[in-house]
Amino acid sequence: MQYDPIKRSLGKVFNKHPFLRKTFYKLLDLLLLRAWHIRKESKTIFKNCSENINILDAGSGFGQYSYFLSKKCPKAQILGVDVKEEQIEDCNNFFQKINRQNVNFQLGDLTKYRQESHYNFILCVDVMEHIEEDVKVFENFHHSLQENGVLLISTPSDKGGSDVHDHGEESFIDEHVRDGYGIEDITEKLKSAGFSKIEARYSYGKPGKISWRFSMKYPIQMLNVSKLFFIVLPFWYLIFFPWTCLLNYFDVKNNHKEGTGLIVKAYK
Repeated sequence: MQYDPIKRSLGKVFNKHPFLRKTFYKLLDLLLLRAWHIRKESKTIFKNCSENINILDAGSGFGQYSYFLSKKCPKAQILGVDVKEEQIEDCNNFFQKINRQNVNFQLGDLTKYRQESHYNFILCVDVMEHIEEDVKVFENFHHSLQENGVLLISTPSDKGGSDVHDHGEESFIDEHVRDGYGIEDITEKLKSAGFSKIEARYSYGKPGKISWRFSMKYPIQMLNVSKLFFIVLPFWYLIFFPWTCLLNYFDVKNNHKEGTGLIVKAYK
């Protein structure tokens, strides 16, 4: 299943005006369960964000998390790094239009990107499942963080992440190089990269899995069949949007013995 053609189509619609782009970010914040978990963890990490800190949005994509962090930490200097040139150019244009001068975007490969002891916080959302050389990236993150810096990762787990439930089953998303991480697996890799303390928990438990199907999986499957489903999409979300928000709420509030996602915090 290809996400990129859908992303490009959505981008053309929501890039027509900064108001539409901000609306798009708001919709993503409500629909994407991982955004709910990132907001939850950010509250514990940034209890008081009045200082001038440096933040790396590692794999910045559409820039929605850089936008969120720039609102939460207005004095922070934020850099978004991504391998896709069109998204870097697109994000820089948008943030310049809204005069968000403390946010910039730069083309970069996370397997090579390193800024020695520069960042207080690194955010990496749904990126590591796309990168084969994951330990190299973790090492770069460790070197790039200042002492007492924090890395926050959201990624699929090996408990059905990428919608893979049995051996031999293919990922729902073609771009993934791995279906997901086990908690022990990612913990050991982060420790080998130098991190002193790692906290990992499951996300996308039973409520989250249902929410994901109706908010993301089924609409994307329809759009991959035909772009005509863009016409149906508003009516789809009119019906399912309130329920997915409720399910997202319960997923964030509960502790899950298992889940298809992982939220990982690593400390230098």
